[in-house]
Amino acid sequence: MSLPVFKVDPGRLTGLGPGAVLTVTGPEARHAVTVRRLAPGERLELVDGAGARATGRLRTGERESMEVDVETVTTDPGRTPRLVLAQALAKGDRDLLAVETATELGVDAVVPWQADRSIVRWKKERAAKSHEKWVHTVAAAAKQSRRAAWPEVLPLCTTRELARLLAEPGTRGLVLHEEAVDGLAGLSGAAGTPWHGAERIVLVVGPEGGIAPAELELLTGAGALAVRLGPEVLRSSTAGPAALAVLSAGLGRWPSGAR
Repeated sequence: MSLPVFKVDPGRLTGLGPGAVLTVTGPEARHAVTVRRLAPGERLELVDGAGARATGRLRTGERESMEVDVETVTTDPGRTPRLVLAQALAKGDRDLLAVETATELGVDAVVPWQADRSIVRWKKERAAKSHEKWVHTVAAAAKQSRRAAWPEVLPLCTTRELARLLAEPGTRGLVLHEEAVDGLAGLSGAAGTPWHGAERIVLVVGPEGGIAPAELELLTGAGALAVRLGPEVLRSSTAGPAALAVLSAGLGRWPSGAR
């Protein structure tokens, strides 16, 4: 059975080794002791969200504080290229569903995108609250999937800001579009792919009404490639995670051997 995972601040696991005792306070300790009701001697994992992971046993726990006897500390290796999901805002929390699933599938960063056809709008007074909701969604999904490195949630961007992101050195953009000629599955994994050697791949997913023609022109003009998944037209909440799965398999992020 998988061990329960709890988050500590970045840097808390640095320099620790077998035999160390780490004190954890705050909501995570409260969740372990009060909600999960872990007892002394039970094993758990601590992650810092930046790639470090410690396995240990609960020594003591009381309300919002616990002590953990550290057994092992490891660092998950970073993966290149980094996978970034630029997800258009969508109604019915479909954008949050996409972000949640993408986190479980290993995405490295997510970008909320205010597309022209997005029905949902982040007004000034609600932008910070909406962004924080994305952060909480990523955190919950990262813990559920036992990730040591958690995705970054970048600020809300306009189409022009997204185009500038796609044009940055080392970046290759892929825009999911139902009328694209190139199929993502056919391109994925080959040495001659358009993103071979890229430092990061930004996968762009539009809203319910699709990507407007002017937006597609702007994004492809910034160097992005329009690709399609298959004959079916997927929902905004499904397209991004499906494409991430294809890319992860093609890039070797999901090896066939043992972990």
